[in-house]
Amino acid sequence: TDRQVVLSGMRSTGKLHLGHYFGTIRNWLDLQDRHICYFFAADWHALTSEYEDPSQVTASTVEAFADWVAAGVDPERAVVFVQSMVPEHAELHLLLSMITPLGWLERVPTYKEQLREVEGRDLSTYGFLGYPVLQTSDIVLYRAHFVPVGEDQASHLEISREIARRFNSLYGEVFPEPKALFTPTPKVPGLDGRKMSKSYGNAINLSDTPDEIRAKCKSMFTDPARILRKDPGHPETCNLFVFHRLLSPAAVTERVERECRAAGIGCVEDKALLADQIIAFLEPLRRRREDLMKDPGALLELLRKGSDRARERARETMGLVREALGLDYDRLLTGGRP
Repeated sequence: TDRQVVLSGMRSTGKLHLGHYFGTIRNWLDLQDRHICYFFAADWHALTSEYEDPSQVTASTVEAFADWVAAGVDPERAVVFVQSMVPEHAELHLLLSMITPLGWLERVPTYKEQLREVEGRDLSTYGFLGYPVLQTSDIVLYRAHFVPVGEDQASHLEISREIARRFNSLYGEVFPEPKALFTPTPKVPGLDGRKMSKSYGNAINLSDTPDEIRAKCKSMFTDPARILRKDPGHPETCNLFVFHRLLSPAAVTERVERECRAAGIGCVEDKALLADQIIAFLEPLRRRREDLMKDPGALLELLRKGSDRARERARETMGLVREALGLDYDRLLTGGRP
């Protein structure tokens, strides 16, 4: 798989948190050295749920990009861009929508789950139903060979593979079928024990100040079976210990596990210790991020340059698509045959 194309993106819906870092960004840092990587801010995807108030989408895009670069994503080694700055995404989305059966979209598990779970928003729109078609255009526009996913997310990629396969069967081989690139994506718990998520309001953001991190750590759920300070703890069921394993030095993690089981450290003490570890872990990233955000114009210029690079690949792909569909009018105007 050396130097094959990898495509990955994030929706522009707010501040990034530790779940994003360990679930996605850390993988990007490894992938950008081994593959041709396209990493993008999915601002059009954000509109599928945020269409009533799009005012924060652009700001979220710039802030997310600052987090990526501060964490080590290199715009020289990877093509980093904004979805809406490459209009070929929309053109290919339209063409793929012509061949995608409605039943395929209605059976997507996440579609039904989101309709049940998301409150306060009307998601009965084509944009939300057609999300997988836009997702497919994002992937195949760059003729990506791989999409990084966790093993529990492989099914989300299957509809993109089906749409690409259907296009190829109708019009000829244009797109490689994108494959799942299984990457380590640990489940990062939120403050309340559920998966860390902006929508749950349980996240520790990459841009949080030390005081904000300490306040959030104080509210964290801990070992539910440990009632009293003198009771032995069970690190394997404690949210705090998940974070220690992710970001604390090995010596600290081993000490916490040993002392927790022996009731040598209490939950209040461990929360304070964990806050110190998170602060130390994020401090270099936070400093770099603050420097980057002093000049948002420079960040936007980097995104523009990355989007221009992405468009080179996108235009090449759309030439192949139009030729396959018989819609290559530029060729006809220069003397080609229909």
